[in-house]
Amino acid sequence: MPVLPSCLLELLWDQFVALLSEHVDTHPLGCHNPRIPDRVVFEHVIAALVHGSGYERVAGPGCSDRTIRRRVKHWAELGISEQVHALALQAYDRMIGLELGELSADGCITKAPCGGEAAGRSPVDRGKQGLKRSVASEARGVPLGLVSAAANRHDSPLLVPTLEAAKAQVGPLPEQVNVNLDRGYDSDKTRAALAELGFTGTIARKGVPAPVQAGKRWVIERTHAWMNGFGKLRRCTEKRHRVVDFYLYLAAAIVMLRMLIRRATPLYRWDGRPTTRRLK
Repeated sequence: MPVLPSCLLELLWDQFVALLSEHVDTHPLGCHNPRIPDRVVFEHVIAALVHGSGYERVAGPGCSDRTIRRRVKHWAELGISEQVHALALQAYDRMIGLELGELSADGCITKAPCGGEAAGRSPVDRGKQGLKRSVASEARGVPLGLVSAAANRHDSPLLVPTLEAAKAQVGPLPEQVNVNLDRGYDSDKTRAALAELGFTGTIARKGVPAPVQAGKRWVIERTHAWMNGFGKLRRCTEKRHRVVDFYLYLAAAIVMLRMLIRRATPLYRWDGRPTTRRLK
């Protein structure tokens, strides 16, 4: 049974393979082992992302763990997952429409037992190594921009890089943008940074219970819950910062496609549209 439904995996692969350049064999003798197809490696990468298993666990006779590592490193250097995520955003905006007037941002701390370039001491896990994932979403929770940092980094300094990453993925934002934030961002520096970007902010105040002032930022909590459904993000064993970002944007692209199919199903009809009927 595939780790992702075919309605998601095939769409993701079609966009992924379109961004890959044709491999040119430069071996001087031409007698080395044949190259493993990108599709085979891609399916192993998806399995590692969903289950969170090490490459040794998902590798098989037709694809070794070293092959997966080399291919993931190469794809991360090319920025393939960021490009796939941007294409998914364009498709969602064209078919459903992004609501960019209301943005929400928040951070989430996860485990990083192997440490790495982006890891740091976690303040919520007895000082063990951890990662912080800062995400900005639109009004319905569509992930726009992502930034990875050490777990001991505060949310507030990561706000501007996260919003800039969102602008890089979707392009120009509307003239009037309101950013919904929790009380961890309640500071004059945050308000000054939002004013410099030309945004307004709805920031929860310290000392007031969260349920009273939840407002419109609950969608970012749901987005983090969706992304924590991927084992590789809950317990990241990658050490290279670039590879960590590769998996973050790949997971965000899958979340995007899932939302797109779910919202487009009652509005559009297409060949191969997934059925909503339960199998008997």
